[in-house]
Amino acid sequence: VQLQASGGGLVQAGGSLRLSCAASGFIFSSYDMGWFRQAPEKEREFVAAIIGIGEKTYYAESVKGRFTISRDNAKNTVYLQMNSLKPEDTALYYCAAKFRYSSSRYSVSTDYTYWGQGTLVTVSS
Repeated sequence: VQLQASGGGLVQAGGSLRLSCAASGFIFSSYDMGWFRQAPEKEREFVAAIIGIGEKTYYAESVKGRFTISRDNAKNTVYLQMNSLKPEDTALYYCAAKFRYSSSRYSVSTDYTYWGQGTLVTVSS
């Protein structure tokens, strides 16, 4: 099983980035996908989740209206489009996967089974 996150980088406040997470080794369409982030000296926090094959999406309040999660089941890839970035969005971003029927929750990191290695997003002011 592998989750390979990419797309991070350095961007000015107000800018945009698109993160990608390519999955392999499991039946992608049977898994809910999530993005979490961890800033220096802070706990990992939920960012967004996409449930099933894309029927529902959920967002943290701090990113709602700015970030969009999507998935391409044909490419086994989940995306996070991040617009209007703020310095407080600076963090290591992780993608994660949980079997669809393992839990009805979507924002709890411990419910997720597989994790990517993280991609760093730095937003300068």
